[in-house]
Amino acid sequence: MTEQWQQDIEKWMKGGELLQATLSQLKRKDGDASPKTVVRPIQLKNGLHFQFEYHFANKVTHENVTAAGAAGRLIDLLSGHYRQALLKTPEADVQLLFSKKGKASVLTKAPSGGARPLSLEHNRQKQRVLEEGKAAPFLVELGIMTPAGLVHAKKQDKYRQINRFLEMVTDVLAYLPMDRELTIVDFGCGKSYLTFALYHLLAVEQQRKINIIGLDLKADVIAFCSELAGKLGYDRLRFLVGDIADYEELQSADMVVTLHACDTATDAALAKAVNWGASVIMSVPCCQHELFKQISNDTLAPILSQGLLKERFAALATDAARGTLLEALGYKVQMLEFVDPEHTPKNLLIRAVKNEKHAFSAKKWEQYERFRELLQITPSLESMLSDQWPG
Repeated sequence: MTEQWQQDIEKWMKGGELLQATLSQLKRKDGDASPKTVVRPIQLKNGLHFQFEYHFANKVTHENVTAAGAAGRLIDLLSGHYRQALLKTPEADVQLLFSKKGKASVLTKAPSGGARPLSLEHNRQKQRVLEEGKAAPFLVELGIMTPAGLVHAKKQDKYRQINRFLEMVTDVLAYLPMDRELTIVDFGCGKSYLTFALYHLLAVEQQRKINIIGLDLKADVIAFCSELAGKLGYDRLRFLVGDIADYEELQSADMVVTLHACDTATDAALAKAVNWGASVIMSVPCCQHELFKQISNDTLAPILSQGLLKERFAALATDAARGTLLEALGYKVQMLEFVDPEHTPKNLLIRAVKNEKHAFSAKKWEQYERFRELLQITPSLESMLSDQWPG
Protein backbone atom coordinates (compact mmCIF):
# COMPACT_ATOMS: atom_id res chain seq x y z
CA MET A 1 0.00 0.00 0.00
CA THR A 2 1.38 3.38 -1.04
CA GLU A 3 1.89 5.72 1.90
CA GLN A 4 0.85 9.39 1.83
CA TRP A 5 4.44 10.69 1.75
CA GLN A 6 5.13 8.56 -1.31
CA GLN A 7 2.01 9.90 -3.04
CA ASP A 8 3.10 13.44 -2.19
CA ILE A 9 6.56 12.92 -3.70
CA GLU A 10 5.06 11.54 -6.90
CA LYS A 11 2.68 14.51 -7.11
CA TRP A 12 5.40 17.09 -6.44
CA MET A 13 7.84 15.65 -8.95
CA LYS A 14 5.35 15.01 -11.72
CA GLY A 15 3.91 18.48 -11.21
CA GLY A 16 7.32 20.15 -11.14
CA GLU A 17 6.80 21.35 -7.56
CA LEU A 18 9.83 19.72 -5.91
CA LEU A 19 12.52 22.39 -5.63
CA GLN A 20 15.09 20.34 -3.74
CA ALA A 21 15.41 17.19 -1.66
CA THR A 22 18.27 16.45 0.74
CA LEU A 23 18.63 12.88 2.03
CA SER A 24 20.88 12.11 4.99
CA GLN A 25 21.64 9.76 7.91
CA LEU A 26 22.19 6.33 6.41
CA LYS A 27 20.39 3.37 7.97
CA ARG A 28 23.52 1.26 7.38
CA LYS A 29 27.03 2.66 7.20
CA ASP A 30 28.51 -0.48 5.68
CA GLY A 31 26.48 -0.25 2.47
CA ASP A 32 27.32 1.39 -0.86
CA ALA A 33 24.87 4.31 -0.61
CA SER A 34 26.24 7.86 -0.40
CA PRO A 35 26.08 9.48 3.07
CA LYS A 36 24.19 12.38 1.53
CA THR A 37 22.13 12.77 -1.63
CA VAL A 38 20.74 16.02 -3.02
CA VAL A 39 18.05 16.04 -5.71
CA ARG A 40 17.27 19.07 -7.88
CA PRO A 41 15.23 19.69 -11.04
CA ILE A 42 17.23 20.59 -14.16
CA GLN A 43 16.22 21.34 -17.71
CA LEU A 44 18.14 19.40 -20.37
CA LYS A 45 17.78 19.49 -24.13
CA ASN A 46 15.45 16.50 -24.06
CA GLY A 47 13.20 17.84 -21.30
CA LEU A 48 12.82 18.07 -17.54
CA HIS A 49 15.05 15.80 -15.47
CA PHE A 50 16.01 15.50 -11.82
CA GLN A 51 19.69 15.49 -10.96
CA PHE A 52 20.69 13.11 -8.17
CA GLU A 53 23.92 14.36 -6.59
CA TYR A 54 25.62 11.67 -4.50
CA HIS A 55 28.10 12.91 -1.88
CA PHE A 56 30.78 10.41 -0.85
CA ALA A 57 33.78 10.97 1.41
CA ASN A 58 36.16 11.93 -1.40
CA LYS A 59 34.01 12.47 -4.46
CA VAL A 60 30.66 13.72 -5.75
CA THR A 61 28.85 11.99 -8.60
CA HIS A 62 25.78 12.98 -10.58
CA GLU A 63 22.96 11.09 -12.23
CA ASN A 64 20.26 12.72 -14.34
CA VAL A 65 16.92 10.89 -14.19
CA THR A 66 13.90 11.65 -16.34
CA ALA A 67 10.92 13.25 -14.65
CA ALA A 68 8.95 10.05 -15.22
CA GLY A 69 11.43 7.86 -13.34
CA ALA A 70 12.71 10.30 -10.71
CA ALA A 71 9.90 9.87 -8.17
CA GLY A 72 10.40 6.11 -8.04
CA ARG A 73 14.16 6.53 -7.66
CA LEU A 74 13.74 9.01 -4.80
CA ILE A 75 11.17 6.85 -2.99
CA ASP A 76 13.40 3.78 -3.33
CA LEU A 77 16.35 5.67 -1.83
CA LEU A 78 14.27 6.91 1.09
CA SER A 79 12.72 3.54 1.77
CA GLY A 80 15.95 1.59 1.58
CA HIS A 81 18.84 3.76 2.73
CA TYR A 82 18.07 6.94 4.68
CA ARG A 83 16.63 7.92 8.05
CA GLN A 84 15.68 11.48 7.17
CA ALA A 85 15.05 13.86 4.30
CA LEU A 86 14.18 17.52 3.80
CA LEU A 87 11.99 18.22 0.78
CA LYS A 88 11.39 21.81 -0.34
CA THR A 89 8.35 22.92 -2.33
CA PRO A 90 6.91 26.39 -2.99
CA GLU A 91 4.23 25.69 -0.39
CA ALA A 92 6.20 24.07 2.45
CA ASP A 93 9.38 22.49 3.76
CA VAL A 94 8.63 18.86 4.55
CA GLN A 95 10.88 16.78 6.80
CA LEU A 96 10.64 13.01 6.73
CA LEU A 97 11.96 11.01 9.69
CA PHE A 98 12.07 7.21 9.50
CA SER A 99 12.03 4.93 12.53
CA LYS A 100 14.13 1.78 12.75
CA LYS A 101 11.10 -0.14 11.52
CA GLY A 102 10.75 2.15 8.52
CA LYS A 103 7.69 4.07 9.71
CA ALA A 104 7.70 7.65 8.43
CA SER A 105 6.95 10.74 10.52
CA VAL A 106 6.16 13.89 8.58
CA LEU A 107 6.88 17.42 9.82
CA THR A 108 5.67 20.35 7.74
CA LYS A 109 6.96 23.92 8.09
CA ALA A 110 6.56 27.18 6.20
CA PRO A 111 8.75 27.35 3.08
CA SER A 112 12.26 28.59 3.85
CA GLY A 113 12.85 29.96 0.38
CA GLY A 114 16.33 28.42 0.21
CA ALA A 115 15.59 26.65 -3.08
CA ARG A 116 14.30 28.39 -6.17
CA PRO A 117 11.45 27.31 -8.46
CA LEU A 118 12.68 25.95 -11.75
CA SER A 119 12.36 28.41 -14.59
CA LEU A 120 12.97 26.46 -17.80
CA GLU A 121 14.14 29.41 -19.84
CA HIS A 122 16.29 30.80 -17.04
CA ASN A 123 17.81 27.39 -16.31
CA ARG A 124 18.98 27.04 -19.89
CA GLN A 125 20.56 30.47 -19.71
CA LYS A 126 22.31 29.68 -16.44
CA GLN A 127 23.73 26.43 -17.79
CA ARG A 128 25.23 28.24 -20.81
CA VAL A 129 27.35 30.25 -18.40
CA LEU A 130 28.93 27.59 -16.20
CA GLU A 131 27.62 24.27 -17.40
CA GLU A 132 29.46 21.25 -16.04
CA GLY A 133 31.15 19.43 -18.89
CA LYS A 134 32.02 22.70 -20.62
CA ALA A 135 35.31 24.01 -19.26
CA ALA A 136 35.41 27.70 -18.34
CA PRO A 137 39.07 28.79 -18.49
CA PHE A 138 38.93 30.82 -15.28
CA LEU A 139 37.43 27.87 -13.36
CA VAL A 140 40.20 25.62 -14.64
CA GLU A 141 42.90 28.10 -13.59
CA LEU A 142 41.31 28.52 -10.15
CA GLY A 143 41.30 24.77 -9.61
CA ILE A 144 37.53 24.31 -9.63
CA MET A 145 37.23 22.47 -12.95
CA THR A 146 39.41 20.02 -14.83
CA PRO A 147 40.41 20.91 -18.42
CA ALA A 148 37.64 18.49 -19.47
CA GLY A 149 35.04 20.58 -17.65
CA LEU A 150 34.47 18.29 -14.67
CA VAL A 151 34.10 19.92 -11.26
CA HIS A 152 36.56 18.69 -8.64
CA ALA A 153 34.77 16.92 -5.78
CA LYS A 154 36.17 19.21 -3.10
CA LYS A 155 35.14 22.30 -5.10
CA GLN A 156 31.45 21.47 -5.55
CA ASP A 157 30.39 23.99 -2.89
CA LYS A 158 32.41 26.78 -4.50
CA TYR A 159 31.04 25.84 -7.94
CA ARG A 160 27.46 26.07 -6.65
CA GLN A 161 28.23 29.36 -4.91
CA ILE A 162 29.54 30.88 -8.13
CA ASN A 163 26.53 29.66 -10.10
CA ARG A 164 24.18 31.04 -7.46
CA PHE A 165 25.92 34.41 -7.65
CA LEU A 166 25.65 34.52 -11.44
CA GLU A 167 22.01 33.53 -11.18
CA MET A 168 21.33 36.49 -8.90
CA VAL A 169 23.27 38.80 -11.21
CA THR A 170 21.35 37.58 -14.25
CA ASP A 171 18.08 38.43 -12.52
CA VAL A 172 18.98 42.14 -12.38
CA LEU A 173 20.89 42.67 -15.64
CA ALA A 174 17.90 44.56 -17.04
CA TYR A 175 18.65 47.38 -14.57
CA LEU A 176 22.11 47.98 -16.07
CA PRO A 177 22.61 50.31 -19.07
CA MET A 178 22.68 48.57 -22.44
CA ASP A 179 23.96 51.41 -24.64
CA ARG A 180 27.46 51.97 -23.22
CA GLU A 181 30.38 50.41 -21.41
CA LEU A 182 29.60 49.25 -17.89
CA THR A 183 31.80 50.10 -14.92
CA ILE A 184 31.78 47.53 -12.12
CA VAL A 185 33.68 47.65 -8.82
CA ASP A 186 34.30 44.66 -6.55
CA PHE A 187 35.35 45.87 -3.11
CA GLY A 188 37.28 43.36 -1.01
CA CYS A 189 37.59 41.04 -3.99
CA GLY A 190 39.93 38.53 -2.31
CA LYS A 191 40.93 35.68 -4.59
CA SER A 192 38.22 36.97 -6.96
CA TYR A 193 36.32 33.81 -7.85
CA LEU A 194 33.18 35.90 -8.31
CA THR A 195 34.98 38.79 -10.02
CA PHE A 196 36.30 36.44 -12.70
CA ALA A 197 32.87 34.81 -12.93
CA LEU A 198 31.24 38.20 -13.48
CA TYR A 199 33.72 39.05 -16.23
CA HIS A 200 33.14 35.67 -17.86
CA LEU A 201 29.37 36.17 -17.81
CA LEU A 202 29.30 39.72 -19.16
CA ALA A 203 32.39 40.08 -21.33
CA VAL A 204 32.94 36.52 -22.60
CA GLU A 205 29.45 35.02 -22.79
CA GLN A 206 27.38 38.15 -23.44
CA GLN A 207 30.07 40.13 -25.27
CA ARG A 208 29.21 43.32 -23.39
CA LYS A 209 31.64 46.20 -23.06
CA ILE A 210 32.70 46.35 -19.45
CA ASN A 211 35.38 47.69 -17.16
CA ILE A 212 35.75 45.79 -13.87
CA ILE A 213 37.96 46.89 -10.99
CA GLY A 214 38.78 44.56 -8.09
CA LEU A 215 40.04 46.17 -4.89
CA ASP A 216 41.62 44.45 -1.88
CA LEU A 217 44.07 45.26 0.90
CA LYS A 218 46.25 42.17 0.35
CA ALA A 219 49.05 42.87 -2.13
CA ASP A 220 49.88 39.20 -2.69
CA VAL A 221 46.26 38.39 -3.56
CA ILE A 222 46.06 41.33 -5.96
CA ALA A 223 49.31 40.22 -7.63
CA PHE A 224 47.89 36.71 -8.11
CA CYS A 225 44.63 38.03 -9.58
CA SER A 226 46.39 40.48 -11.89
CA GLU A 227 48.62 37.72 -13.23
CA LEU A 228 45.64 35.44 -13.80
CA ALA A 229 43.66 38.17 -15.57
CA GLY A 230 46.60 38.68 -17.92
CA LYS A 231 46.93 34.95 -18.53
CA LEU A 232 43.23 34.69 -19.39
CA GLY A 233 43.33 37.74 -21.66
CA TYR A 234 40.78 39.61 -19.54
CA ASP A 235 42.04 43.02 -20.64
CA ARG A 236 39.13 44.99 -19.12
CA LEU A 237 39.66 43.55 -15.65
CA ARG A 238 42.03 45.36 -13.27
CA PHE A 239 43.04 44.61 -9.70
CA LEU A 240 44.29 47.27 -7.29
CA VAL A 241 45.61 47.32 -3.74
CA GLY A 242 43.57 49.71 -1.64
CA ASP A 243 41.05 50.45 1.07
CA ILE A 244 37.36 50.87 0.31
CA ALA A 245 37.00 54.13 2.23
CA ASP A 246 40.02 55.73 0.53
CA TYR A 247 39.27 54.70 -3.06
CA GLU A 248 38.63 57.85 -5.11
CA GLU A 249 39.53 56.87 -8.68
CA LEU A 250 35.96 56.83 -10.04
CA GLN A 251 33.20 59.41 -10.21
CA SER A 252 30.50 56.89 -11.10
CA ALA A 253 29.87 53.16 -11.34
CA ASP A 254 27.04 51.01 -12.67
CA MET A 255 27.41 48.07 -10.31
CA VAL A 256 29.14 47.60 -6.97
CA VAL A 257 29.88 44.20 -5.42
CA THR A 258 31.13 43.78 -1.88
CA LEU A 259 31.57 40.35 -0.32
CA HIS A 260 32.45 39.86 3.34
CA ALA A 261 33.74 43.40 3.87
CA CYS A 262 34.16 43.44 7.64
CA ASP A 263 31.85 45.49 9.86
CA THR A 264 31.55 49.14 8.70
CA ALA A 265 33.66 48.46 5.59
CA THR A 266 30.38 47.18 4.15
CA ASP A 267 28.81 50.55 4.94
CA ALA A 268 31.69 52.36 3.25
CA ALA A 269 31.15 50.28 0.11
CA LEU A 270 27.38 50.88 0.16
CA ALA A 271 27.93 54.62 0.59
CA LYS A 272 30.35 54.65 -2.35
CA ALA A 273 27.81 52.79 -4.47
CA VAL A 274 25.01 55.23 -3.65
CA ASN A 275 27.16 58.32 -4.25
CA TRP A 276 28.28 56.87 -7.58
CA GLY A 277 24.65 56.32 -8.58
CA ALA A 278 25.14 52.57 -8.99
CA SER A 279 22.18 50.85 -10.63
CA VAL A 280 22.91 47.52 -8.95
CA ILE A 281 24.44 46.78 -5.55
CA MET A 282 25.24 43.27 -4.30
CA SER A 283 26.65 43.03 -0.80
CA VAL A 284 27.34 40.12 1.54
CA PRO A 285 27.95 41.71 4.99
CA CYS A 286 30.40 40.31 7.49
CA CYS A 287 31.23 40.69 11.19
CA GLN A 288 28.61 43.30 12.09
CA HIS A 289 30.02 44.51 15.43
CA GLU A 290 29.07 48.17 15.40
CA LEU A 291 25.47 47.96 16.62
CA PHE A 292 26.25 45.22 19.15
CA LYS A 293 27.73 47.93 21.39
CA GLN A 294 24.87 50.35 20.78
CA ILE A 295 21.57 48.49 20.91
CA SER A 296 19.53 49.23 24.01
CA ASN A 297 15.87 48.49 24.70
CA ASP A 298 14.43 47.31 28.02
CA THR A 299 11.61 45.43 26.33
CA LEU A 300 14.14 43.40 24.37
CA ALA A 301 16.07 42.41 27.48
CA PRO A 302 15.37 38.65 26.98
CA ILE A 303 17.36 38.91 23.74
CA LEU A 304 19.89 41.60 24.62
CA SER A 305 20.88 40.01 27.94
CA GLN A 306 22.20 36.92 26.15
CA GLY A 307 25.44 37.55 24.29
CA LEU A 308 24.87 35.08 21.46
CA LEU A 309 21.28 36.20 20.87
CA LYS A 310 22.32 39.84 21.03
CA GLU A 311 25.07 39.23 18.48
CA ARG A 312 22.67 37.63 16.02
CA PHE A 313 19.99 40.24 16.64
CA ALA A 314 22.53 43.04 16.14
CA ALA A 315 23.60 41.54 12.81
CA LEU A 316 19.98 41.38 11.62
CA ALA A 317 19.30 44.90 12.87
CA THR A 318 22.40 46.17 11.04
CA ASP A 319 21.28 44.74 7.72
CA ALA A 320 17.68 45.83 8.29
CA ALA A 321 18.91 49.40 8.82
CA ARG A 322 21.10 49.22 5.71
CA GLY A 323 18.26 47.89 3.59
CA THR A 324 15.78 50.50 4.79
CA LEU A 325 18.23 53.35 4.20
CA LEU A 326 18.77 52.11 0.64
CA GLU A 327 15.00 51.91 0.16
CA ALA A 328 14.67 55.49 1.41
CA LEU A 329 17.05 56.50 -1.38
CA GLY A 330 14.94 54.90 -4.10
CA TYR A 331 16.44 51.41 -4.27
CA LYS A 332 14.42 48.21 -4.40
CA VAL A 333 16.04 45.92 -1.85
CA GLN A 334 15.95 42.15 -1.42
CA MET A 335 17.62 40.07 1.27
CA LEU A 336 18.64 36.80 -0.36
CA GLU A 337 20.23 33.56 0.74
CA PHE A 338 23.64 33.39 -0.90
CA VAL A 339 24.74 29.85 -0.01
CA ASP A 340 23.30 27.11 2.16
CA PRO A 341 23.87 27.79 5.87
CA GLU A 342 25.60 24.40 6.20
CA HIS A 343 28.46 25.71 4.09
CA THR A 344 29.01 29.11 5.73
CA PRO A 345 27.18 31.27 8.26
CA LYS A 346 27.69 34.34 6.05
CA ASN A 347 24.69 33.55 3.94
CA LEU A 348 22.78 36.83 3.57
CA LEU A 349 23.16 38.95 0.45
CA ILE A 350 21.71 42.44 0.11
CA ARG A 351 20.66 43.00 -3.50
CA ALA A 352 19.57 46.53 -4.33
CA VAL A 353 18.52 47.90 -7.72
CA LYS A 354 17.94 51.56 -8.43
CA ASN A 355 14.39 52.50 -9.30
CA GLU A 356 14.65 55.46 -11.63
CA LYS A 357 10.95 56.31 -11.19
CA HIS A 358 11.25 56.93 -7.45
CA ALA A 359 13.74 59.18 -5.71
CA PHE A 360 13.73 59.80 -1.96
CA SER A 361 11.03 57.97 0.02
CA ALA A 362 9.85 59.94 3.04
CA LYS A 363 7.85 56.91 4.18
CA LYS A 364 10.92 54.68 4.30
CA TRP A 365 12.96 57.38 6.01
CA GLU A 366 10.33 57.75 8.73
CA GLN A 367 10.24 53.98 9.10
CA TYR A 368 14.00 53.97 9.52
CA GLU A 369 13.87 56.77 12.12
CA ARG A 370 11.37 54.85 14.24
CA PHE A 371 13.54 51.74 14.01
CA ARG A 372 16.66 53.71 14.96
CA GLU A 373 14.95 55.31 17.95
CA LEU A 374 13.49 52.00 19.12
CA LEU A 375 16.94 50.41 19.33
CA GLN A 376 18.84 53.63 20.22
CA ILE A 377 21.37 53.12 17.44
CA THR A 378 23.37 55.37 15.11
CA PRO A 379 24.42 53.23 12.10
CA SER A 380 27.50 54.34 10.18
CA LEU A 381 25.75 54.19 6.82
CA GLU A 382 23.40 56.99 7.89
CA SER A 383 26.30 59.31 8.74
CA MET A 384 28.23 58.31 5.60
CA LEU A 385 25.24 59.42 3.53
CA SER A 386 24.43 62.47 5.68
CA ASP A 387 24.04 64.76 2.67
CA GLN A 388 21.21 62.56 1.32
CA TRP A 389 18.79 63.00 4.22
CA PRO A 390 16.16 65.68 4.86
CA GLY A 391 17.25 68.61 7.02
